[in-house]
Amino acid sequence: MTKKIKEIAIYGKGGIGKSTTTSNISAALSDAGYNVMQVGCDPKSDSTNTLTGGKSIPTVLDSLRKGRGALKVEDVIFEGFNGIHCVEAGGPEPGVGCAGRGIITAVEFLKQENVYEEYSPDIVLYDVLGDVVCGGFAMPIREGVADQVYTVSSADFMAIYAANNLFKGIKKYSTGGGALFSGLIANSITFGAQKEILEDFTKQTKSTIAGFVPRSLTVTQAELSGKTTIEASPDSEQADVYRKLAKDIYNNKEEYVPSPLESDELKDWAESWSDKLLDLKKQEEGDFKI
Repeated sequence: MTKKIKEIAIYGKGGIGKSTTTSNISAALSDAGYNVMQVGCDPKSDSTNTLTGGKSIPTVLDSLRKGRGALKVEDVIFEGFNGIHCVEAGGPEPGVGCAGRGIITAVEFLKQENVYEEYSPDIVLYDVLGDVVCGGFAMPIREGVADQVYTVSSADFMAIYAANNLFKGIKKYSTGGGALFSGLIANSITFGAQKEILEDFTKQTKSTIAGFVPRSLTVTQAELSGKTTIEASPDSEQADVYRKLAKDIYNNKEEYVPSPLESDELKDWAESWSDKLLDLKKQEEGDFKI
C-alpha cells in the first residue's frame, strides 16, 4: 500500500519570512525523525538556502534550459540539513514568461518521475510566493496538490492584504476540489497590538492562527551563517518556538474555507485599527509625561 504523504503549501508575500519559517519547520520535523522534502516555489530560488549551508542549488527550470537530453532526478534534488531533500522550482529568464511557471513544471516533473515514491517523504513542504495568486502560484491550491494551505503574515497591512487575497483563491477553487486552509502563521510578532490585529483579522475572516513567531536576532544570526535556527542555535528559545509550530502543523487536522473580506471591507477594517493604534500611541506618550 502506498504511504500517505502529507503535502503542505506555505504562502506569504515576499520578504515576510515564509522561507525562513518553512525551512525551520522542515528542520524541526527532520530533527523529530520525519523524512522531509522542501520544494521552493519562488522565482528567487532561495527557499532552501539555509538548509544547504547558504548555497544555491540548481533549479528545475534552469536545468531544463541548460540540460542536454532528459532531465534526471538527481540533477535537481539535493540533500540538505539532516537529510532533508531540497528542490528549487526556479523561474523564467528575466522579462520572459510567467513567474509561476516553475511551480507547474517542477511539480509535474516530480510526479511524472515518481519522486515521492522513490524518496518516500513523510511530508512535503511547498514554499510559495503569495504576493499574487496567479495561475502558476495558485497551482498547489487549484490542483489540490497540497492537502493543507498556510500563510505567513505579520501585522503589516500589505502582508494581511496578501493573506486576504490567498483566502479569495482558496474560496474560488474549493468547489472544484482545491486545497483548503489550515491556519495563519503570525510572524515577527513583537508587540501585543500586533497579536491583537492578527487575531481580529482571523476573526473577521473566520480563519485561525496556527502559531505566533516572535522577531528574534537569533534568526538573523543563523541566516547570516547560512543555517536555520534549528541547526545554528538548537538550544535557543526561538528553536523551541519553531519546534512547537512544526509539531502543531504536522498534527493539525483543520481544513476549511476562510471568508475573505471584500476590498472595501478590508480597507474599513484597516482604518479602524489605524485609529485604535493612534489612540494607544497617545496614551503611551501621556504615560511618559511628567
